[in-house]
Amino acid sequence: MANRMELSGTIVKPPIRSKSPSGIEHCRFWLEHRSTIIEADLPRQVYCRMPVVVSGPRSQALTQSLVQGSSIKVSGFVTYQTGRNGVGKLVLHADNITQI
Repeated sequence: MANRMELSGTIVKPPIRSKSPSGIEHCRFWLEHRSTIIEADLPRQVYCRMPVVVSGPRSQALTQSLVQGSSIKVSGFVTYQTGRNGVGKLVLHADNITQI
């Protein structure tokens, strides 16, 4: 089975950088996507806002130039995470980021 996702959009909140207690660097931000897709021969407005996480030694290199408003294309895998409040969400764990 494969778990790969590619999503382009705009960073809508400033990236938050942190380091875990074990020393792993993380960068978190929200990516907003808007486009028009043809479905059933009709145009459909598509919108989503997804949290993105970049972790590990490449985190700094991949995210150093990212700011709120940056247009990027992100690829990685998707996982389900439950927050402290008990609410679950899909999160894109990025391993590649390209400015567009």
